Amino acid sequence: MTEKFCNKSAEETTFADIEQNYRYITENIAEAMDKAGRHDSVRLMAVTKTVPCEKINYAEKLGIKLLGENRVQEFLGKCENYSPDSEIHFIGGLQNNKVKYIIDKVAMIHSVDGIKLAGEINHRAAAHNLVMDILLEINIGGEESKGGLPADDFIETARAAAELENIRIRGLMTIPPAGGDEKYFAQMQELFENARIKYPFLSGMDTLSMGMSGDYMSAVKYGSTIVRIGSGLFGYRNYAK
Repeated sequence: MTEKFCNKSAEETTFADIEQNYRYITENIAEAMDKAGRHDSVRLMAVTKTVPCEKINYAEKLGIKLLGENRVQEFLGKCENYSPDSEIHFIGGLQNNKVKYIIDKVAMIHSVDGIKLAGEINHRAAAHNLVMDILLEINIGGEESKGGLPADDFIETARAAAELENIRIRGLMTIPPAGGDEKYFAQMQELFENARIKYPFLSGMDTLSMGMSGDYMSAVKYGSTIVRIGSGLFGYRNYAK
């Protein structure tokens, strides 16, 4: 196995560090899939918040084609410098009045946490004659400090969103409570699978986005199809600066 990823800040990481991190992460994903007996696929998303374009472009050259954007303004300042082959998902909190700026620039929106936002996405997508793929964000830990739909009653929102013509519900997304308790991933997997079986309007869901730099192997164990890696790939962010 490749030596574990380097413990450097995002400002300090070199291209060689990013490559080492990438090899380490991909090997870990493969190992977790093997242990779980999985024969499908898990996509590695490079989370690009505060990362300069040259490092993002280098990560793409290594084989990462899926990018995750958190902030609308930062994304708009970077997107023209990305490879045209990039697949970009918006994963951060999204205000209704910011949807219009990204609707024709991203392939999927992960953070849909209510019917009002879903409706705005639908409206803007219709204006561009496109259908936007979305994930419903689930607050699996019931934390007041986080957004997302309650796990116990997200179906009502899902049902209303499924009736909108210019969005397509592709799956679910979550950010579990800190601490590494695998029970939240297990609950998400059960929620995802049960919803696909029980509700015909969700039977086409194929995406479960969960797992970040500190817990992605546990997420893979419980069925994640997209892991969102930022600091584990590019180095930790020093927000004090």
